[in-house]
Amino acid sequence: MTESATTADPTARHYDREFVRTFFTSPTAVEGEDDSAKMLRSAAQLRGMRAPDVWVPDNEDATAPSMRAEGVRNIVDVVREHGAAVPGEIHPRVVWHRDDPQTRYRGFQQILEITDPENGAVEHIDGFVIPEVGGVDDWKKADEFLTIAEREHGLDPESLSMSVIVESGEAELAMGDLREEMGKPANNLQRLFLLVDGEVDYTKDMRAMTPTGELPPWPELRHNTSRGASAAGLVAVDGPYDDIRDVEGYRERMRENRAKGMTGIWSLTPTQVEVANTAPLPPESGRWLLEVDGREIELDAEEGRHVYRGDGLGLEETGTGQYVLRAGGDEQTLDADELREELLDRAAYVPSMDDIVDSMEAFEDAKDAGKGAIAMTREATLEIDGVAVEHSTDRMWDEATYQAAKTPITLFQDVYEHRPDQHDDLEQRYGADVVERATNVG
Repeated sequence: MTESATTADPTARHYDREFVRTFFTSPTAVEGEDDSAKMLRSAAQLRGMRAPDVWVPDNEDATAPSMRAEGVRNIVDVVREHGAAVPGEIHPRVVWHRDDPQTRYRGFQQILEITDPENGAVEHIDGFVIPEVGGVDDWKKADEFLTIAEREHGLDPESLSMSVIVESGEAELAMGDLREEMGKPANNLQRLFLLVDGEVDYTKDMRAMTPTGELPPWPELRHNTSRGASAAGLVAVDGPYDDIRDVEGYRERMRENRAKGMTGIWSLTPTQVEVANTAPLPPESGRWLLEVDGREIELDAEEGRHVYRGDGLGLEETGTGQYVLRAGGDEQTLDADELREELLDRAAYVPSMDDIVDSMEAFEDAKDAGKGAIAMTREATLEIDGVAVEHSTDRMWDEATYQAAKTPITLFQDVYEHRPDQHDDLEQRYGADVVERATNVG
């Protein structure tokens, strides 16, 4: 459950989780089935890496309008039966629309029924997801309905969090108003939790078109949502990736998002949940990359060397202390120092969890000894066309570097704290010793 606000600071977090990796929606009622709630029951019993951080019984787009009344009853029944064992948070999605008072009223009625203590589900409900919001005044209407439901049913104030789906230009602009609006006595917007992109309806609202009919990538929306979440102390989540078979495309989307500060992503299947749960975690082993033709190629680790096997880069030793480097049709003759400089520009290292923890522990020890900054050296033998080159990099660590490196460890610690059902998976991935050190560092 969310915690009651104790400060008017608009950037203060009022909930337990700092990171959400997965936002998994399930239809609340499936027409034509003996058990219309079968997909809800299946989702409620997911565990480990296949279970999401946030489970969203979806009584809006994922459920046919004719089935939504039954969908509310199914939410109550399934959450009452399975909610206590669900490892993540539960946030039903109700109907709402910024331009339709009748739809907003139906959403309010759904909230009232789901949160009625006599139905036995509300003790396992963490909040609600509100779609199709508009300007910030519309967000306040949804907040007011949640406040009324809490008072009507005798629930703790602000015990229900509110997440919104950004599906319009109005909602995108409203994110810029949150810092000023949150914490005012006239609203309880501090109950906000997730800002979730909904690129499909956003595309419709923007009247955008592409030659193929596919969705535009909308990098600006993802950046603005991440920025809005950071400014207001919330969590940003990307929208659905519809091509559920394109696992590598899904991973690439997440890599792009993490560079924007957006860790979470919508998941449509348990397989996507598993991919999205593991992708943001630090790697279990480090790896070297080499920039070739504008792309970063992972090198093969073999007997203490890191080997490039592609055709885009060639290296030959002349026997006179010089080297011939071929790249993209160009050829350079370099001495040993010049070659090391060239590879310094091309080579990069992706640190493992163990590497990150080692570096953080070394800096903490140095800081305890009174040092404000230390140099970290990383050495490797790179091999191109059978020619081995000794590669060495130095990185200066100070407090700012330490805090930046801490983010993936903070993510891991957040996962370890809130998802005990994943402890075995994490120990299998990293080893018990690394897990113990990672939970204690920082």
